[in-house]
Amino acid sequence: MPFPVPPATPAPLIYTDTLVIGAGQAGLAAAYYLQQHGVDFRVLDAAPTAGHAWDARYDSLRLFSPAWASGLPGRPWPGNRLRYPTQAETSAYLRDYAAHFGFPIDTNQRVTRLMAAPGRPGYHAHTAAGRTYAARRVIVATGPYTTPKIPAWAAQLPAAVAQLPSRDYRRPGQLPGTGPVAVVGSGNSALQIAADIAATGRPVFVAFDEKTPAMPNNQLMWAAMALTGTMRFSRHTALGRWMMAQTEPVVSGDLARLRRLPAATFIGRGVAALATGAIQGQRAASPPLDAVVWATGYRPDYGWIELPILEPDGQPRHHRGITAAPGVAFLGLGWLDSRNSALLNGIGADARRVVRALLQMP
Repeated sequence: MPFPVPPATPAPLIYTDTLVIGAGQAGLAAAYYLQQHGVDFRVLDAAPTAGHAWDARYDSLRLFSPAWASGLPGRPWPGNRLRYPTQAETSAYLRDYAAHFGFPIDTNQRVTRLMAAPGRPGYHAHTAAGRTYAARRVIVATGPYTTPKIPAWAAQLPAAVAQLPSRDYRRPGQLPGTGPVAVVGSGNSALQIAADIAATGRPVFVAFDEKTPAMPNNQLMWAAMALTGTMRFSRHTALGRWMMAQTEPVVSGDLARLRRLPAATFIGRGVAALATGAIQGQRAASPPLDAVVWATGYRPDYGWIELPILEPDGQPRHHRGITAAPGVAFLGLGWLDSRNSALLNGIGADARRVVRALLQMP
């Protein structure tokens, strides 16, 4: 008779007052204010380092705001504050920020379930590494850029055409072949990636909506927005609601630079994929392509949250970040409260307000 195997002993709970899920810019800003209030907290992140999401961005990326307007609370950017920091500088800044304040960050801890604690107030967070954290409060700071939004018609492209979302693009040399490439999207990332590729001389067909507004990005503009508070208007005000309804503008200088590159051809907003391996734009079609980079946006994925705080479409249900679940909040989402909410230069104000609101709850 085989020897009976005893049941596995569950891992002991790891207790903390407040749990922050995500060690990107939003999670680090929340950690700063929790530390300022003397709260016992832990930060969890699926990656091996804080701010790791920036490590995976394309090499040529630069922030759209100058360093002086992009710092997290309590620690300004080092060096020339008028520069627009690179991807590598941003990643290094976030790691330095976490190390400088000594935040308790548990890395390589991807949360797979967030649920109400059975039989008691508070919440349990289970991770893929087998840990279970118990907390009175939880701040979900995983950000809005989780799952790529790729149009359904992308499936019509032949298998020979390589496809990758913008988060997986690093540099021109990673794209297969030497033939034409399409970049699909009408945001700043689409323009920067298309210019990055076209600057090498490789043909790039830009599926860009010509109706997208463009505006300058310079020190004067940022100073004016800082003085007027334009970026801080709440979505719950009439002006904020109007701003939220507008199409997000792109940087006019980036658009002009791309138009000057001989290898770049604008074909209008992408509307279909052709059996030939081409992209059909509103103005023209591309030739058969070697690859397509989808810079068409992202949506959050909260399938791991087992609390009644999500809309039927999976979007978070909250008011200025605070949810109906006692002690649970979101942070770092686009228009969580204002245009600034998902940006480095704006996350601090949201984090201060959300942390204060959570700590005032019984």
